[in-house]
Amino acid sequence: MSAPAPSGPAWSRWVGRALARGLWNTRIDGRSHVPAHGPVIVAANHTGIVDGPLLLGTAPRPLHILVKQEMFHGPVGVVLRAAGQIPVDRESGRAALHSAREVLERGDAVGIFPEGNRGSGTVESGRAGVAWLALHTGAPVVPCAVLGTRRTGEGPGHVPGPRRRLLVSFGAPTTVERAPGTSGRAALRDANEQLRRALAEHVRATVSSSGTALPEDR
Repeated sequence: MSAPAPSGPAWSRWVGRALARGLWNTRIDGRSHVPAHGPVIVAANHTGIVDGPLLLGTAPRPLHILVKQEMFHGPVGVVLRAAGQIPVDRESGRAALHSAREVLERGDAVGIFPEGNRGSGTVESGRAGVAWLALHTGAPVVPCAVLGTRRTGEGPGHVPGPRRRLLVSFGAPTTVERAPGTSGRAALRDANEQLRRALAEHVRATVSSSGTALPEDR
């Protein structure tokens, strides 16, 4: 799988922006934490189906977001491919990671939901893809809290109603590297936990400061 062209997010982010500011009432904090140039990974928590479009529309740079391959069917799949998003097989995401690596190596930005599935958004666990990308490219990882897209009692496929108040908050970037004498497996494990912790702590801090709660169910 080759890397998607930069042209996709260049136009599709405006669709996401229209949704974030037109359909919903979205507050965006911490945009200055996202480096203006060079490779960067934006890692966000995941509770609802609209998190991807919302992240795309609120990030200060065009993003190629890793999206589960089940979404790449029919008209939705056509749009996702045209938008430059990257299909990922959650059983074996190697092809998607290599595409994302190419995006980063040409100096562009990647978005990823380390939890893998929509849930409570607390980031109690995280898949190692974001750590693998960060270690292999040196790209900084910006934690991002996405809040309000799903409330307690609403299913993971729920679409928020018009003018719902949402919040997207970007935190300070984190960099990881392989320490001398550390095996690749240990470096990946340590980096993954470091990044998971950074994202979970940013989500907790954002919930506390904003008063916007995460859903209590999964």
